Amino acid sequence: MFHQPPPSDTTDQPLTPDQERVLAKFRRFSSISILVMVLGVAAVLGVIGYRMMRTAPLATGEVTALLPKGAKIASTTVSGDVVVVVLDVNGATEIRTFDLRTLAPAGKLRFAVEP
Repeated sequence: MFHQPPPSDTTDQPLTPDQERVLAKFRRFSSISILVMVLGVAAVLGVIGYRMMRTAPLATGEVTALLPKGAKIASTTVSGDVVVVVLDVNGATEIRTFDLRTLAPAGKLRFAVEP
């Protein structure tokens, strides 16, 4: 019922110097391969850990941004780490940007018509 390996006709003999050299070379290549694999896995896990620890939490709380008189919000967008607000100020277009992490003003861009 069970498969049994055939009886060995050869007795255990010591390896020849050529066989020893091939076996040592195989062990060395295997060790190098395992070392490279372990270093690769460690590098990937290190990058994942670094990115998880580096990410700052988003700002929480209330922020009030003052708009010019007569301004209306035309649109808002989130792009990367910036909140972009497009305003219509008495017929002129203005773009204001805010840092997503701190909600602090990051910039202001006004468009005017040439005279």
